[in-house]
Formats: sequence, structure tokens, C-alpha cells
Amino acid sequence: MKYLMPLLLIAQLGLFTRNSNAQVTNLDSSPYNMQNSPYNMENSSNNIRNSPYNMDNSAYNVSSKNGVYDNTGNRIGYEVKAPSGVTNYFDNSGNRVGYTPARR
Repeated sequence: MKYLMPLLLIAQLGLFTRNSNAQVTNLDSSPYNMQNSPYNMENSSNNIRNSPYNMDNSAYNVSSKNGVYDNTGNRIGYEVKAPSGVTNYFDNSGNRVGYTPARR
């Protein structure tokens, strides 16, 4: 019984000093970062700046400078750079299909 108390203290000390295996997550390119989230109004297709109804983004505007094209020259969408530096990619219907994080 006299060894029970030191044994419990040593076991408890061992539990507190275990190595942590936590991973570090870089939020710059994570979809969980609000800057990159489609729920951020700057990134949302509901924002008129990002909308396909904005003439700058329209597939019918032949002189738009933000169109994204495939290898055969067909327009597949458009890109819009947010004020935060994130570049959002949308298909021709206005659905956000990807992003490039801001460069620092």
C-alpha cells in the first residue's frame, strides 16, 4: 500500500509528458479558411462581381479578359480576383469550381 501512491503519481506523470502527435495545418490553401470559402461574399457567385450575369464574366462577351479556356479554345469558365488576393474560378453557369490562394 505504501508503494501505491508513488506508483500512481509516476503513472500520472507519464500520461502528462507523452509526446503530442498533432499536425500543423496550413490554412492558406485550406477551404476552411474564410478567405477561401464559397460562403465568403467576396467569393460567392451571388456577388455581382463574380456573377455570370456581370457582362465582364459573360460567355457571350467576346472581349472579356477573364475567360478560362480549354486546350481546344472552348471557353469553360471565368476567373475573378477577390480584393483579398484569392483568385476564384467559376464555370460558365457561375458555379465556383476552384480557387488559387493569395500570394504572400
